[in-house]
Amino acid sequence: MIDLALKLSVSDTRRRFDLDIAFATDAPFVALYGPSGAGKSLTLQAMAGLLPVRAGHVRLNGRALLDTAAGINLPPEARGVGYLFQQYALFPHLSVRDNVAFGLTSWRQRLKTDDAARVDELIESFGLTAMARSKPATLSGGQQQRVALARALASKPQVLLLDEPFAALHTTLRRELRAELKRVRTQWGIPAVMVSHDADDVVALADEVFLVDGGRITDCLRARDHDLREHLA
Repeated sequence: MIDLALKLSVSDTRRRFDLDIAFATDAPFVALYGPSGAGKSLTLQAMAGLLPVRAGHVRLNGRALLDTAAGINLPPEARGVGYLFQQYALFPHLSVRDNVAFGLTSWRQRLKTDDAARVDELIESFGLTAMARSKPATLSGGQQQRVALARALASKPQVLLLDEPFAALHTTLRRELRAELKRVRTQWGIPAVMVSHDADDVVALADEVFLVDGGRITDCLRARDHDLREHLA
């Protein structure tokens, strides 16, 4: 189960934005849907521990990643979260294989045998074997997305956070990669939370949709109960 309640504020010299969002769900694939600037990406960043939270909690299957009342605030690397950034955030100087393995190594520690086997399994699963030594700049947008998703899965996360995963792709490739993402999530058995303002992405993937606007959830739709396309039009 994903259970969260988050209150935070972000501001610059011109404006302040307040996020006050809460939901709990057992759905395997959740979408946060709404217009740009609604607070969707802020929610993912707070779940991952990338933003300070004024008050609230984040729990995955009963494990507290954040609980301000109890003084719990795990660092991002301890949260068990796989994060796919909108622009993928691949390291340009590293090969495909080293990008996938990045979170499993350090300058003091080489890749363990079991971890190396997992990296190779992911590279093969995503059809990246032939380009394992290539740099990101030589890859297509779809290939870069596969590398980023493989990297997000490499550390065996408890949940996948997907920030507009198809925004940089053209229509035909979006359809292909939606199917790929659905297959991969099912194969690895990891729940996912996706941010999107594209109704096609949501209809194709989501089991449950939280409509977000102005930093708050305005409605919840379940695919089994609703024609999502009708409600998201």
